[in-house]
Amino acid sequence: MERELRPMDAEQLREHAHKMVDFIADYYKTIENFPVLSQVEPGYLQKLLPDSAPNQPEGLQNVLDDVKSKILPGVTHWQSPNYFAYYPSNSSIAGFLGEMLSAGINMVGFSWITSPAATELEIIVLDWLGKMLKLPEEFLSSGQGGGVIQGTASEAVLVVLLAARDKVLRRVGKDSLKKLVAYGSDQTHSALQKACQIAGVHPENCRLLKTDSSRSYAISPDLLCEAISHDISVGLIPFFLCATVGTTSSTAVDPLLALGKIAKSNGIWFHVDAAYAGSACICPEYRCYIDGVEEADSFNMNAHKWFLTNFDCSALWVKDRNALIQSLSTNPEFLKNKASQANMVVDYKDWQIPLGRRFRSLKLWMVLRLYGVENLQCYIRNHINLAKYFEGLVAGDTRFETTMKIMATN
Repeated sequence: MERELRPMDAEQLREHAHKMVDFIADYYKTIENFPVLSQVEPGYLQKLLPDSAPNQPEGLQNVLDDVKSKILPGVTHWQSPNYFAYYPSNSSIAGFLGEMLSAGINMVGFSWITSPAATELEIIVLDWLGKMLKLPEEFLSSGQGGGVIQGTASEAVLVVLLAARDKVLRRVGKDSLKKLVAYGSDQTHSALQKACQIAGVHPENCRLLKTDSSRSYAISPDLLCEAISHDISVGLIPFFLCATVGTTSSTAVDPLLALGKIAKSNGIWFHVDAAYAGSACICPEYRCYIDGVEEADSFNMNAHKWFLTNFDCSALWVKDRNALIQSLSTNPEFLKNKASQANMVVDYKDWQIPLGRRFRSLKLWMVLRLYGVENLQCYIRNHINLAKYFEGLVAGDTRFETTMKIMATN
């Protein structure tokens, strides 16, 4: 008689999950003992694992033993206290618990009807976070805009660039795609260039304006005006501007208010990428770094960078949700339902690239509830104080030179 594969029952789940939680807890307890950067050579794992899957089931303990001896040596330990690359360690117990619960429920929330709580919780927590950042009312769900959780800031800039592209092409005609021009600085994340590639914007029409230390590597409004005027004079169509709050190389902050006014006067979609530094703006003393966001059409920050929320959780707000929906919506027969057709609900499938989506709002909700706004503000402030302390150490060492101040309050 053939072996029957039976689903794991509740008691088996309890037993296995306890073992897994113990394993992860022990990993975190000893994580600082690992070299942060993996020391393995390319192709190392191929030599350690079989070349085909096992015919018979194996025990969880055997698998965990292999994780410890074969997988962990090939891991770069992003949550290590000794990790200083890219952006801060992004995990927390609250975020992890939310991730566990999301995995356990395991629904696919592409439209409201597929799991109403997933859609409605996402609307609520992004309104909460938007209010913490003091975003304009237009970005909240009570108006014509609203928030949505994307996987990454790269996805966020792509969806708003597509919305901006289609909005302008409806006005000037689809044949004008080759004339569209997008703007950023030479410090803007490469996600802008990738979004242009995907959207069909010619590579030479992605303008990355030169910055320098005299402006702390922020975009010069004068330089932007010159570029826009030149492009218009030769028959091109400026349509998208990406400003950054906290660039990758130098945490530069672009002058949002001045850039926003330029964008608005030229009919350009203005996107603010605050993926890294935006989290700091929940503190009133650092909110000034996004002054001018009221001029933006879209705003993005990554909760998975400096907000204790496990990857992936990138919050995007738009002032005009219909611009996204018009660009990204599909409505085949199998997705139709009464609530959607009556426009009574939000269907997040129309605000993103993929159809499927996870219950990501759970982990953000748990971070906000288990820590609270005041503790999250203290967490950010402590990091900034540590950075200032480090800056003082560097400034006191003649081998180094500091050229920018760390999050100076205005």
